[in-house]
Amino acid sequence: MESPSVNYAAQRRQRLAQMLSEQELEAMLITNPVNVTYLTGFSGESSFLMLGCERALLVSDARFTKQIAEECPGLDVQIRPTAQTLLQATAEAVRMLGFRSLGFEKGHLSVGDWETLRELAPTVTWKATRECVEKLRVLKDPSEIAQIREAIHIAERAFDAFRALLRPEDTEKVLCDALEQYVRRCGGHGTSFPSIVAVGERAALPHAPPTERTVAGAELLLVDWGASGRFYKSDLTRVLAPRKNSAFAPSAGGEHGATKLEAIYEIVLRAQQRALGQIRPGVQGQEVDAAARAVIAEAGLGEFFGHGLGHGLGLQVHEAPSLRPNSAVILQPGMVVTVEPGIYLPGWGGVRIEDDVLVTPDGCEVLTTVTKDLRFLIFDG
Repeated sequence: MESPSVNYAAQRRQRLAQMLSEQELEAMLITNPVNVTYLTGFSGESSFLMLGCERALLVSDARFTKQIAEECPGLDVQIRPTAQTLLQATAEAVRMLGFRSLGFEKGHLSVGDWETLRELAPTVTWKATRECVEKLRVLKDPSEIAQIREAIHIAERAFDAFRALLRPEDTEKVLCDALEQYVRRCGGHGTSFPSIVAVGERAALPHAPPTERTVAGAELLLVDWGASGRFYKSDLTRVLAPRKNSAFAPSAGGEHGATKLEAIYEIVLRAQQRALGQIRPGVQGQEVDAAARAVIAEAGLGEFFGHGLGHGLGLQVHEAPSLRPNSAVILQPGMVVTVEPGIYLPGWGGVRIEDDVLVTPDGCEVLTTVTKDLRFLIFDG
């Protein structure tokens, strides 16, 4: 764990400030709440960050005065009065700081709010920018990696409880609700996204919504879940097999009487292992995707893998970079991605194996530790 004396938020603001000259800007207005959090450590809402080359100012309101002092020590703050809107307070801050050119996040500031700001600060030249902060967020610093590890640890502890307490009469909906509770009991602020618990043939839906289908009699159970720590997320998927698996239909050509689930699972696991072997600095995202996709295609099941191999993970459960067939991103140390190949067979079910992976200077580290050995992924059904 890094020393708590290191102000990573200040370091991030400094890196963004260095980008301003490239954009020919004096300052930037950050309105995306996720980016405000990234640059300040503030966990509240309804607040904008004004960042110049020499000064940063958080525009907020009295609800968060004490919270900002606790979470963002040393950061300049403008607390607006109750009668003043956030946009009015922002325009006032622009005038006070004397900025003449200001960038804004075109993907997050609405046209209506932008027009209002132009009216309130008519002497300012407003320039739309795209994903300036997101480009910084792609590479995780030590504090971010530590928080992702913690979110993974929470998710894994919750999964242990989930497996231990799973009953044949449980429905998908009951199990999704239970998983949310386990994540919170294990220290999470909640799940990273609505959990997916898909029984039998419903596992052929990659994002199956929960139903009243029970676990009893199922040939497999797909569980996709993640934990949200204070800020950072985790994202995992495992497939569980019933303790009594004699009902599985043998797959065509399956060796040694392998069940269909075992055969499909083995293909997906090999695809993931092939992809993990490709992850290292300097490799393009599409190369990693292609490595996994080739294994599934060679098995004659390429048409049943219909999504990208993975995505970035951090403050959001889906962020840059992506591992897809057209991803030209060059992997660098500090990137954290999911690797989640899958095969989805309508009328039978689906298998997806997902881990969270850190790109290291000489390869990668699989951060998740839940077993992928199907013999130990058992449920009573």
